[in-house]
Amino acid sequence: MQRCPLQLLRLPSAIRSQYASQFFKQTRTFSSTIISCAQGPKVIPGDLERRIQAIPIERFRNFCIVAHVDHGKSTLSDRLLELTGTIAPGGNKQILDKLDVERERGITVKAQTCSMLYKHEGLDYLLHLVDTPGHVDFRAEVSRSYASCGGALLLVDASQGVQAQTVANFYLAFSQGLTLVPVVNKIDLPSADSPRALEQMQTAFELPPENAVLVSAKTGVNVEAILPNVIRQIPCPVGDHTKPLRLLLVDSWYDNYKGVILLVRIFDGQIKAGDHVVSFATGLKYFVGEVGIMYPDQTPQSVLRAGQVGYIYFNPGMKKSQEALSGDTFTTVGFENIVEPYPGFEEPKSMVFVSAFPVDQGDFGHLEDSINQIVLNDRSVTLQKESSEALGAGWRLGFLGTLHCSVFEDRLRQEHGASIIITPPSVPFKIIWRDGKEEIIQSPINFPDIDTHHTKVAELQEPYVSATITLPEEYLGKVIELCEANRGEQKELNFFTATQVILKYDIPLAQLVDDFFGKLKGATKGYASLDYEDAGFRRSNIVKMQLLVNKEPVDAVARVLHLSQVERLGRLWVKKFKEHVDRQMFEVIIQAAVGRRIVARETIKPFRKDVLQKLHAADIGRKRKLLDKQKEGRKKLKAVGNITIDHKAFQKFLAK
Repeated sequence: MQRCPLQLLRLPSAIRSQYASQFFKQTRTFSSTIISCAQGPKVIPGDLERRIQAIPIERFRNFCIVAHVDHGKSTLSDRLLELTGTIAPGGNKQILDKLDVERERGITVKAQTCSMLYKHEGLDYLLHLVDTPGHVDFRAEVSRSYASCGGALLLVDASQGVQAQTVANFYLAFSQGLTLVPVVNKIDLPSADSPRALEQMQTAFELPPENAVLVSAKTGVNVEAILPNVIRQIPCPVGDHTKPLRLLLVDSWYDNYKGVILLVRIFDGQIKAGDHVVSFATGLKYFVGEVGIMYPDQTPQSVLRAGQVGYIYFNPGMKKSQEALSGDTFTTVGFENIVEPYPGFEEPKSMVFVSAFPVDQGDFGHLEDSINQIVLNDRSVTLQKESSEALGAGWRLGFLGTLHCSVFEDRLRQEHGASIIITPPSVPFKIIWRDGKEEIIQSPINFPDIDTHHTKVAELQEPYVSATITLPEEYLGKVIELCEANRGEQKELNFFTATQVILKYDIPLAQLVDDFFGKLKGATKGYASLDYEDAGFRRSNIVKMQLLVNKEPVDAVARVLHLSQVERLGRLWVKKFKEHVDRQMFEVIIQAAVGRRIVARETIKPFRKDVLQKLHAADIGRKRKLLDKQKEGRKKLKAVGNITIDHKAFQKFLAK
């Protein structure tokens, strides 16, 4: 509000009234509609936006980089961003890898996007790049990225050649009708064999060698030849900015101040701040607060047009990440009956389950907040509460694979300082009851006991996966041995070059999550690569093994496994658990049991007092009497004494 000047009050009343009438002529109007709040700060078009608005959709190109893990995708992304002037040369390495765990491990966990302006033959082109993860655990990220793109750079390491994830990414892109540009990377390495890589790509994928680009992303050799090939080979996106709005939600992440931020691909129409949009999946309506592009960070724009990929967030903000369903279609309110929704994506299934418990139960609240914070940005983690008599309250977490689980654990420790106990991974099992009902169980605690099994259960099934292993020919014997030892069933064996073999096996998922990939890498000196997909449930002879301490079951270490593994794991369990349980005044018996059958046993001897110490020349009858008295006392102590297992014993035993 405006204030009355102090000098005005000191003037005579006649003059004061004249001044006051002029002073209060200025009036202010107040308007508080939700639309004006939603519009936010008006974006003044700068040089960047003027250049983008002048580019027609025919000069847009949306593409992603796909490859096997560690073939140089993020390094190549850096070179392309430097080439187009999006970032300054010689800055941070792997600029699109934003998580600490990504930089530390040198892998991409979450697909990252960036828009680039590139001048080719005197004309501006708007290029949209997506850097995707290479590991099989994050294949859902690759699948989502394809939806926003019209083509992909299929990157192959010149020294490694075509590997399992290269094959998987090719078929995924081929099924969606994407144009692929072959790129051979790391040609500067002494072990590089570019002709072999080109021959493999032609044999396996029928990609002509003349379309391939040979580069070294690290040194920058020939990188400038990639973008002209992208413009020439990858088609422009199809869309009409005059039609009603139709946009696809590709990805989302959570911001503490703005709420959920959506990464979207505009198929038709245009979107700007203040627009009123509606979701087809949830039916919820929102006012757009800001739109923009990733350049490489969030850069606000006044409008996003058909063919573009950018970010939007709402005002008031979207507070629940569950409302942002990947594959959802949005349109302007009022056009719901006209616009056809996009088919959407298949949500990834959890393949590995672990139980997580706080080291100290006093930290339960802090750990719960930390887990929820990470789950906001990682929708593929499934979460439900669980409790254990031995370890207290905790959670059962579902992941896409063992690397996904390891990355999640690292993020909890690095970003939130949380200390947790992770139990070994388990997988779901299916029970078919005699009355015809089917039930999937995810915790060994819910597995039917021996009496229920005989009377009510018709069949037990475990999940299988179809594994594709790519390896050099000299390691074939070792890998077949490893697969057979892990109850695998061979389906296919192909030599797609003279030295490279593609091996296909159906393997139980329980064997795969038990560090199968680590054993495979060890058997092949790191040259083998693995890809897998769900192959459904199959009948299996599975049982529940429990650990008994003085005939009392310990629920924290129960596990469902195949009958063939019972004796080996049982002996291992009792031997390992014996190391972490303290001696008592009475005998402690540790047993591994399947139903009523004991498969392994270890005994911890009691502390023993020498009751014969004071006897020197006494007769044998006196000695026997004292020993029998001690024996009776121990029986009574064992009958009333409860063994208390220290919390740290479970932590050491369960730690992977």
